[in-house]
Amino acid sequence: MLGIPVNMLLFQIFTGLVLGMIFVLLAIGLSLIFGLLTVVNFAHGALYMWGAHVALLCMGAFGNFWVGLIIVPLVIGGIGMALEYFLVRRLYGLNPDYPLLLTFGISLIMIEAIRIFFGTTGHPFNAPSQLQGSINFFGLFSFPLYRIFVILVTALVIFFLWVFLEKTNVGLIIRGGTRNSEMVRLLGIDISKVWLMVFGIGTGLAGLAGILAAPMRGVYPEMGIAMLVESFVVTVVGGMGSLKGAVVSGLLLGQVVSLTSLFIPEASNIIIFVAMAVVLLIKPSGLFGISGLLE
Repeated sequence: MLGIPVNMLLFQIFTGLVLGMIFVLLAIGLSLIFGLLTVVNFAHGALYMWGAHVALLCMGAFGNFWVGLIIVPLVIGGIGMALEYFLVRRLYGLNPDYPLLLTFGISLIMIEAIRIFFGTTGHPFNAPSQLQGSINFFGLFSFPLYRIFVILVTALVIFFLWVFLEKTNVGLIIRGGTRNSEMVRLLGIDISKVWLMVFGIGTGLAGLAGILAAPMRGVYPEMGIAMLVESFVVTVVGGMGSLKGAVVSGLLLGQVVSLTSLFIPEASNIIIFVAMAVVLLIKPSGLFGISGLLE
C-alpha cells in the first residue's frame, strides 16, 4: 500500500489500537459523567495525570506494578468522588458553564500541586518485568508485550462495564437517570448516591488510563493536557453521553491518528480535529449522540 511494507502497516494498526484503547478509557469516563450529570469534566485530564503519578508513588512504596494497577483506580476514583461531593454537586441545576469552569480551575490546581511535589521534569516508568519483550505475529512483525496487555485489560474493562450497566439493577438505575433523573428520584431512589458512584467510576477509569499509559508515555505534569483535548474530541465524535459512541469513536480515531502518522506524519497532530469537523458536519450530535441531555 503506497510502498509501505505490510509488516510496518500491521505494526501501525496495532499501535493505533493501543492509542484507541487509552482514548476509550478516558472517553467512557467523560461520557458517563456527562450522560448522567451533564457535567463537562475539565479535570479529567488532570485526574489521568494524577493516576500516573500515584502509580509512581506505588512503585516507590511497593516496587510492584500490579499493586499500583489495583490501587490507582481506587485512589483516583475516591478523589473524584470527593470532588463531586464537596464541590461539583453544589452546581447541579445551574448553568452548565459553572461546573465546566469549576473543573477547569480544579485541573489547574492539580497540575500545580504535582509540579510542587514532583517537580517540573518527567519521570520514567518501566513496564513490569513480566510484560517486557515482544510477541512475534506469524513472522510478519513483532509487537511489545506490554502494549498487548493494555489492549486486553481495556477490552476486559469495557466488557465488565457493559455487563454492569446492562445486566444489573444499579446499571438500570444509572441508565434511567441518564434519561430522566427526576423520574428515578420519584421512584424513591437516592439519585445523589448514583451521581457519586458514577463520578467515581468515571474518574477511576481516568486513573486506570494514567497508569496504563505511564510506561509508554512517561510521567510528567502536563501529560493530561493533550490527552484531555483528544479525549473530548473522541467523546464529541462518538456523541456526548454515549458509551457505545465513546468505544467506537476511540478505536476509530486511534487508527486515524496512527495511520496518518505513517502516511502523512506532518498532519498527525491535526487529523483528529479534521475528523471531528467532518463527523459534526454530517451528524452534529456525533455518531451515537444522545439528544436532549441539556434540556
